[in-house]
Amino acid sequence: MPLNLSEQDRQQLHQHGITEQDVEVQLKRFAQGVPFTVLDRACTPGDGIRQLSNEERAAAVEMHNAAAAEGRFTKFVPASGAASRMFKSLLALHEYADCSHEKLEVRAAAEDEDAHFGLAFFDGLPRFAFYAQLVDELTRRGLDPAVWLENGDYEIILAAMFDAQGLNLAGLPKGLIAFHQDGDICRTPVAEHMLEAVETLLSSDKIATLHFTVSPEHQPGFETETAIWATQHPNVQFDISFSHQSPSTDTIAADMDNQPFRDMMERLVFRPGGHGALLKNLSELDADTVFIKNIDNVLPPVRAEASNVEKRVLGGYAIQLTDKRNDALFDLEAHHLNASRLEEIIEFATKELQLHMPGIESMEPISRQYALLHALNRPLRVCGMVINEGEPGGGPCWVKHSSRRIDRQIVETVQVDPDDSVQQAILASATHFNPVDLVCVLRDHHGRPYDLNAYVDHDTAFISHKSRDGKDLKALELPGLWNGSMADWLTVFVEVPAFTFNPVKTVNDLLKEEHQ
Repeated sequence: MPLNLSEQDRQQLHQHGITEQDVEVQLKRFAQGVPFTVLDRACTPGDGIRQLSNEERAAAVEMHNAAAAEGRFTKFVPASGAASRMFKSLLALHEYADCSHEKLEVRAAAEDEDAHFGLAFFDGLPRFAFYAQLVDELTRRGLDPAVWLENGDYEIILAAMFDAQGLNLAGLPKGLIAFHQDGDICRTPVAEHMLEAVETLLSSDKIATLHFTVSPEHQPGFETETAIWATQHPNVQFDISFSHQSPSTDTIAADMDNQPFRDMMERLVFRPGGHGALLKNLSELDADTVFIKNIDNVLPPVRAEASNVEKRVLGGYAIQLTDKRNDALFDLEAHHLNASRLEEIIEFATKELQLHMPGIESMEPISRQYALLHALNRPLRVCGMVINEGEPGGGPCWVKHSSRRIDRQIVETVQVDPDDSVQQAILASATHFNPVDLVCVLRDHHGRPYDLNAYVDHDTAFISHKSRDGKDLKALELPGLWNGSMADWLTVFVEVPAFTFNPVKTVNDLLKEEHQ
């Protein structure tokens, strides 16, 4: 079916920075569907996941410290997520506008999950870092929070937390919510990421470089927060930058006939492309080696020291691999490479990087040289992997490609055929999961930035079904940032301890011991 666009449609595309060809490709994706990822086996220790020895860890930390001193590291933090999901259960209770301890107990006895959540929240309320702000807000309203808690009349507390005239906690980005109490000081995730950068990435010139992806409407809040916390580190120069998810990474919505979906005003409807859209932000960084970590995976300073050591291990190991990779590429570019050096590079590629290169040993020397040059000249990432103890997250797997190539990927549950028992069994056998703890090398051996778009597996996009104006629509998410967007990178998985993964998915996660 031909794509019939009006002048108004073309103006919309121009405003988004989207071409007609982009729309045609996306509509074709809707029509053809997205193929399921085909798993060969789960990555396990010794078969796709490295467990570094104490000696290797010590060498990696030493390498990291030297690279940090040279200013090679940047911290990239996706931080545009709203806090509303953190407070989902409390917002549901707030909607009833009649929330008391007595009624929550009745509902909890009937297995109401929101009520169970609410009872735990109010029982632990004084332990939250934002409690001091709540006390101030209630006092401003002429109310005594201790009295309202003791009486079990919780609605006034929820109103102070969520009303636009109050703290408006659910309307803030997660990065600006007070997570931790540090003495008399409340620390936000932004503050914790800045402190982690000081402790792990600081250059010899005392420069800490961070980049936050934020929503445009919240950038002033992030700028204020980073400026405040920068004053707490007077001997450090923070190089902090921000970016927004580009409208050009939005995707067209489609109707059930795989044609552009239109709203009640007959305008095209676009939807955010998911976190895979941030590949554009990452590619536009003027950076060498980048740590990626989610905004909510932070610890208070008193508990962060051991976690910071693990950051140095990942960073240093990435630098070690990069230096070996770069030396190999320089040698492979030479016209004449002796046989012993070629064997060393093959061993590095197939053993240390665990690249699947069938037939490499039987090739002619010049063919081997070109094959290795092609295989090694790609962006590189070292991904921390945590032993799976029931937390949600993508799993590390060996994946089969149509070209018969097998490599390591971070695979989400939705990528695997739910009706294929063999594939589901492989996914279920994964011993580790992805906590989003990555070190990414974005430049080649000549110091030139890679074109990251050239390494995306577009077959890992995701189609979901939504509705708008009472009509069904199809929505397309781009390949995930650390999934299909990095599918063709050199990828190494390294086991890291579980204590490095401390996400705050719900507000009650802040009551866990590690956040206190």
